[in-house]
Amino acid sequence: MFDWKKPTVQMLGRWQPWHDGHQALFKRCIAKTGQVMIQVRDVHNASGGDSQDDNPFDWEMVCKNIESSLLGDGFKRGIDFEIMMVPNIVNISYGRGVGYVIEEEMFDDEIQLISGTNIRKQLREKGALEGKE
Repeated sequence: MFDWKKPTVQMLGRWQPWHDGHQALFKRCIAKTGQVMIQVRDVHNASGGDSQDDNPFDWEMVCKNIESSLLGDGFKRGIDFEIMMVPNIVNISYGRGVGYVIEEEMFDDEIQLISGTNIRKQLREKGALEGKE
Protein backbone atom coordinates (compact mmCIF):
# COMPACT_ATOMS: atom_id res chain seq x y z
CA MET A 1 0.00 0.00 0.00
CA PHE A 2 1.24 3.50 -0.85
CA ASP A 3 2.62 4.99 2.39
CA TRP A 4 1.99 8.75 2.61
CA LYS A 5 4.61 9.09 5.39
CA LYS A 6 7.39 7.28 3.54
CA PRO A 7 10.00 9.29 1.61
CA THR A 8 8.64 9.60 -1.93
CA VAL A 9 9.90 10.87 -5.28
CA GLN A 10 7.71 13.44 -7.00
CA MET A 11 7.29 13.49 -10.79
CA LEU A 12 5.54 16.60 -12.10
CA GLY A 13 4.50 16.91 -15.74
CA ARG A 14 1.86 17.23 -18.43
CA TRP A 15 2.31 13.63 -19.66
CA GLN A 16 0.83 14.47 -23.09
CA PRO A 17 1.08 11.49 -23.62
CA TRP A 18 2.97 9.28 -21.18
CA HIS A 19 5.77 7.67 -23.24
CA ASP A 20 8.87 5.46 -22.95
CA GLY A 21 10.99 8.39 -21.74
CA HIS A 22 8.57 8.96 -18.87
CA GLN A 23 8.60 5.22 -18.17
CA ALA A 24 12.41 5.25 -17.95
CA LEU A 25 12.30 8.27 -15.63
CA PHE A 26 9.74 6.53 -13.41
CA LYS A 27 12.01 3.49 -13.09
CA ARG A 28 14.86 5.69 -11.88
CA CYS A 29 12.57 7.50 -9.49
CA ILE A 30 11.08 4.40 -7.91
CA ALA A 31 14.59 2.99 -7.38
CA LYS A 32 15.35 5.96 -5.11
CA THR A 33 12.60 5.49 -2.49
CA GLY A 34 10.36 2.61 -3.55
CA GLN A 35 7.36 4.79 -4.35
CA VAL A 36 6.51 7.73 -6.59
CA MET A 37 3.86 10.47 -6.63
CA ILE A 38 3.06 11.33 -10.25
CA GLN A 39 1.56 14.80 -10.43
CA VAL A 40 -0.43 15.64 -13.54
CA ARG A 41 -0.63 19.31 -14.46
CA ASP A 42 -4.22 20.23 -15.36
CA VAL A 43 -3.51 21.53 -18.88
CA HIS A 44 -6.09 19.75 -21.07
CA ASN A 45 -6.97 22.14 -23.92
CA ALA A 46 -4.96 24.92 -22.24
CA SER A 47 -1.47 26.34 -22.49
CA GLY A 48 1.14 24.77 -20.26
CA GLY A 49 3.54 27.68 -20.87
CA ASP A 50 5.98 28.53 -23.65
CA SER A 51 5.79 25.94 -26.46
CA GLN A 52 3.39 23.81 -24.42
CA ASP A 53 0.05 24.63 -26.05
CA ASP A 54 -0.72 21.16 -27.43
CA ASN A 55 -2.40 19.29 -24.57
CA PRO A 56 -5.08 17.05 -26.09
CA PHE A 57 -5.29 14.41 -23.36
CA ASP A 58 -7.67 14.90 -20.45
CA TRP A 59 -7.13 13.79 -16.84
CA GLU A 60 -8.85 10.43 -17.32
CA MET A 61 -6.81 9.55 -20.43
CA VAL A 62 -3.53 10.65 -18.83
CA CYS A 63 -4.24 8.44 -15.80
CA LYS A 64 -5.23 5.51 -18.03
CA ASN A 65 -2.03 5.88 -20.11
CA ILE A 66 0.17 6.06 -17.01
CA GLU A 67 -1.50 3.17 -15.21
CA SER A 68 -1.50 0.80 -18.19
CA SER A 69 2.13 1.55 -19.08
CA LEU A 70 3.38 1.09 -15.54
CA LEU A 71 1.28 -2.03 -15.00
CA GLY A 72 2.98 -3.49 -18.08
CA ASP A 73 6.23 -3.35 -16.09
CA GLY A 74 4.63 -4.70 -12.91
CA PHE A 75 4.06 -1.41 -11.06
CA LYS A 76 0.69 -0.92 -9.38
CA ARG A 77 -1.19 2.25 -8.52
CA GLY A 78 -1.88 2.46 -4.80
CA ILE A 79 1.21 0.40 -4.04
CA ASP A 80 4.20 1.62 -6.07
CA PHE A 81 2.79 4.96 -7.17
CA GLU A 82 -0.11 7.34 -6.92
CA ILE A 83 -1.38 9.90 -9.41
CA MET A 84 -2.56 13.35 -8.37
CA MET A 85 -4.00 16.18 -10.44
CA VAL A 86 -2.38 19.52 -9.69
CA PRO A 87 -2.95 23.04 -11.06
CA ASN A 88 -1.12 24.19 -14.16
CA ILE A 89 2.17 24.70 -12.30
CA VAL A 90 4.66 26.72 -14.36
CA ASN A 91 7.15 27.75 -11.67
CA ILE A 92 8.61 25.85 -8.73
CA SER A 93 10.20 28.00 -6.03
CA TYR A 94 11.67 27.23 -2.66
CA GLY A 95 13.27 29.32 0.08
CA ARG A 96 15.95 26.96 1.30
CA GLY A 97 16.72 23.29 1.42
CA VAL A 98 14.44 21.55 3.89
CA GLY A 99 15.05 17.89 3.22
CA TYR A 100 14.47 17.47 -0.50
CA VAL A 101 16.64 17.31 -3.59
CA ILE A 102 15.75 18.66 -7.03
CA GLU A 103 17.44 16.55 -9.72
CA GLU A 104 17.50 16.41 -13.49
CA GLU A 105 17.91 12.86 -14.75
CA MET A 106 19.91 12.45 -17.96
CA PHE A 107 19.48 9.47 -20.29
CA ASP A 108 21.16 8.12 -23.41
CA ASP A 109 19.99 9.60 -26.73
CA GLU A 110 17.51 6.78 -27.38
CA ILE A 111 15.47 7.93 -24.36
CA GLN A 112 16.48 11.61 -24.25
CA LEU A 113 15.24 12.22 -27.79
CA ILE A 114 11.73 10.83 -27.23
CA SER A 115 9.33 13.68 -27.83
CA GLY A 116 5.69 13.98 -26.83
CA THR A 117 5.35 16.55 -29.62
CA ASN A 118 6.44 13.96 -32.19
CA ILE A 119 4.23 11.30 -30.64
CA ARG A 120 1.17 13.58 -30.84
CA LYS A 121 2.04 14.37 -34.50
CA GLN A 122 2.28 10.66 -35.35
CA LEU A 123 -1.04 9.95 -33.60
CA ARG A 124 -2.69 12.69 -35.65
CA GLU A 125 -1.20 11.35 -38.90
CA LYS A 126 -2.66 7.92 -38.08
CA GLY A 127 -6.05 9.46 -37.29
CA ALA A 128 -5.84 8.39 -33.64
CA LEU A 129 -5.84 11.97 -32.34
CA GLU A 130 -7.72 15.00 -33.53
CA GLY A 131 -7.27 18.68 -32.94
CA LYS A 132 -4.36 21.06 -32.76
CA GLU A 133 -1.29 20.54 -34.91
